[in-house]
Amino acid sequence: MELRKVAIIGTGHVGSHVAFSLATQGEVDQLYMVDIDKDKAIAQATDINDAVSYLPHRVEAIPCEPEDIGDCDILVISAGPLPSPEQDRLDTLGSTVEVLREFLPRVKASGFNGFIVSISNPADVVAAYVQEYLDYPKHKIISSGTSLDSARLQRLVAEQIHVHRRSLSCYAMGEHGGSAMVPWSHVTVSGKPLKELQQELPHRFPTFDENALVEQMKYGGYLILIGKGSTEFGIAASVTEIIRAYFHDEQKVLPLSCKLEGEYGEHNVFASVPAIIGKNGIEEILELHLTADEQKAFHNSCERIREYIKLAHTL
Repeated sequence: MELRKVAIIGTGHVGSHVAFSLATQGEVDQLYMVDIDKDKAIAQATDINDAVSYLPHRVEAIPCEPEDIGDCDILVISAGPLPSPEQDRLDTLGSTVEVLREFLPRVKASGFNGFIVSISNPADVVAAYVQEYLDYPKHKIISSGTSLDSARLQRLVAEQIHVHRRSLSCYAMGEHGGSAMVPWSHVTVSGKPLKELQQELPHRFPTFDENALVEQMKYGGYLILIGKGSTEFGIAASVTEIIRAYFHDEQKVLPLSCKLEGEYGEHNVFASVPAIIGKNGIEEILELHLTADEQKAFHNSCERIREYIKLAHTL
């Protein structure tokens, strides 16, 4: 039987929680831990190996260098600085690009050709930079994008209408950041549009301030950042869900930052849209029929991402 191998570059708060989530949920057999701080990579790997007696099955965590990940199935990129509470995610771009330039040549030299999940911020811009640098097939690289934003949105909507969040279908699209938008026309409860339910059963499905809810969704990450220094559990759970869909060929629809080349009228930009994940990576991008206002908001978000993609190449 083939072992499931995941490499993680950047084993700080975020990367280490992704590693531990994969281990505790039984979705990996070998973890390759890479960090510019070699002692940290050794410590994180040792800590996970110490936990194996109480995990679903044996996991081996291996501290290593980027050149050692060539036969891994998946590479998770979580390197780079965390933003301060006063910064936008895009403010960390220069520092993140510096880190990328250190390890991407070594990844290329390793011969790695598996699936890449980038979670370093600014998420969409980093995914675009990595894809262009490695000249990588677009279906084999994504950013986790708005997968976490969408989970926050589900929580907020569920609190408004008192329905279990798993009965909801709702996505944030566009940038993982300040210009993210929500296609409210496609928010459904067990397949029925929420807007119809709000008209037919107002006593059960009250209306609410959609713009205020979107702002709460966007602020969610900073609320956590201010309180504990970094987001960890939510991003780890969302990345594990992506990796599970890939390893098990689930053909699952998730909101992910993919390279758009004509979809939604956008070209040469990474932005979050509903996408089907399976054993080949991005199997299909789903195009929702957006309203005129939603399409405009999505386009504006893509324009913001596109500007920063251009900026990344000048740094």
